[in-house]
Amino acid sequence: MTKRVLLHVGTPKTGTSYLQDVLFRNQQALEDAGILYPADRFDAHFLAALDLMVLPWGGLEAEAHGAWDRMADEVRQWHGTTIISHEILATASRVQAARAMSSLGHPDTEVHLVLSVRDLVRQIPAEWQENIKHRRGFSFQEFLATIQDPHREGPVATWFWGVQEIPDILNRWAADLPPERVHLVTVPSPGGPPNLLWERFCEALGLTGLELDRGGERTNPSLGAPETALVRRINLKANRVVPPGRYRPLVRELLAHQTLSRRTGSPRLTLPPDVHPWAQELAGAWIDEIKSRGYHVIGDLGDLVGPPAAQPYTDPDHPAEAEVADAAVDAIRALLVENGRLLGVEEHLNAQLAETRQELERAHFRPTYRARKKIVRGLESSRFGRGILKLYRFGRGNSSRSA
Repeated sequence: MTKRVLLHVGTPKTGTSYLQDVLFRNQQALEDAGILYPADRFDAHFLAALDLMVLPWGGLEAEAHGAWDRMADEVRQWHGTTIISHEILATASRVQAARAMSSLGHPDTEVHLVLSVRDLVRQIPAEWQENIKHRRGFSFQEFLATIQDPHREGPVATWFWGVQEIPDILNRWAADLPPERVHLVTVPSPGGPPNLLWERFCEALGLTGLELDRGGERTNPSLGAPETALVRRINLKANRVVPPGRYRPLVRELLAHQTLSRRTGSPRLTLPPDVHPWAQELAGAWIDEIKSRGYHVIGDLGDLVGPPAAQPYTDPDHPAEAEVADAAVDAIRALLVENGRLLGVEEHLNAQLAETRQELERAHFRPTYRARKKIVRGLESSRFGRGILKLYRFGRGNSSRSA
């Protein structure tokens, strides 16, 4: 059996959450086919990526300590094909990428790099939305100005280009790989067959012909323009009073993913018409560079050009207030339902606590309890008695004074 590693390093918003969910839930079927997807939990590769790049991530970096080395060790022991996949790996530095490749057995092991890519016309609005869902409060125009600044200074621009500039990602990850081991999967243009992206992933990862359960559960759904504007306003008002540990389940998951993303009738978040030519010109330069390098392209490089400018354009910095208000009502309803559920849990726990207290009070009035208490008090009044109690408690394995 040929030993090889298929390393999928991004980019974000290219169907990665769905892909990783399918891989995780089909681990046994993959293993039966000689393919290892090394993960003891759904976010195992995310934690490994955090560990590799020493990234702070709301406290998860402490939980991630040592995760990459443990995964790499499992990969080295496997004799067939291994798949590793997480989109934040795209931003790894040259040193971090080299360390990752070496830990996976390169150059002795046949390592293939897989990069899924999507046009900037859709990626730019998607990245701003992801920033908003991670507590950011800057406007879309501020975000656009930041990423268009040629100096690319600051954490926002650094992150965006780290995970989106295709030639640079390939420079960092595929510097010493032959072009036939570098596979670019393009996300189809809007309106294509619904299974086309999955079929391209199957070709890149050697999954064609396998019977896999594709009933995906993990996705990273998108919001419309008014919904994104609402979340941004919530961030501006609530960030100081809602700690990060509470923000993720309440705002990102409950409001954004589980509630607002289901409002499919809202205007979509799109690139402004005046920015559209700049994004397409940059994509054209990337396409020329990729062609010159001779990589294996699965799909069509023309997909990177992106769709035409949206008409009419909906500015998320100045949305229709009625649409934002409608979204806010849905958000309030979701919070009320969740609060009602939590109140029910609280009532149940309070009832259990009251019942436990009653049991304790009844136990205190039993004759045997009063007799034991009297004996213990008598023993504690003398040194000899305290020694006897100590031996008794040691024998019971309990050193508390109530024993």
